[in-house]
Amino acid sequence: MINSTTPLTGSHLRTYDRIFQHPISHNLEWRDVHALFGRLGSVAEEPNGNFKLTRNGQNLILHPTRAKDVEVDEIMTLRHFLKGSETPVPEASEKEIHWLLVIDHHESRLFRCEMDGAIPQRILPPGPEEYFRHGRDSKETSRGQEKPDPNTYFELVAKALASPGPILVFGTGTGTSSEMEQFLNWSRQHHPELATRIIGSHVIDEHHLTEGQLLAKAREVYTASSVS
Repeated sequence: MINSTTPLTGSHLRTYDRIFQHPISHNLEWRDVHALFGRLGSVAEEPNGNFKLTRNGQNLILHPTRAKDVEVDEIMTLRHFLKGSETPVPEASEKEIHWLLVIDHHESRLFRCEMDGAIPQRILPPGPEEYFRHGRDSKETSRGQEKPDPNTYFELVAKALASPGPILVFGTGTGTSSEMEQFLNWSRQHHPELATRIIGSHVIDEHHLTEGQLLAKAREVYTASSVS
């Protein structure tokens, strides 16, 4: 599995193997993940406690919990990232970047449309401990459950979209149930400069589209919009 030019030995190799272990390991510690990516690329701990992993020009943002062990869904995300970041991303000038944001309340995926085969940057909402408290009559509920504070989740997305270039947004649902619509409204209010870069938004059935199909659809929209 390892195709990296950076050789792994000792504890780093054991951590790498544990990420791909079957059945999934339940004793993979965050400190070991931190050390591994310090060897393979770089790790930056942000002020809010998030980890930003960088490898071969690709990024992944994780939200470690207070527990010392990495949870199963995060291990799967790490697997996906390690597989997809083996090959360095080709350099592209800022004017060439066409962004695709695929967003729902579970995660956001950020693609660079001019690149084939690159994995997206994944941005996960904050954990339940950061959910905002709402009143009995609050509209910020979904099937009786609290939702993450949009100012926290959407700020992470906006920060990831800081580099220049037009943005296309895909999402599911309509109206108040659509995280896409909420993000569009939020960006107009809190980041108008970002909102002006959004060239369109489309409702999709993302669960039935591969990442390759999402990118192909985005390129069709960009071509039709004559965005250069």
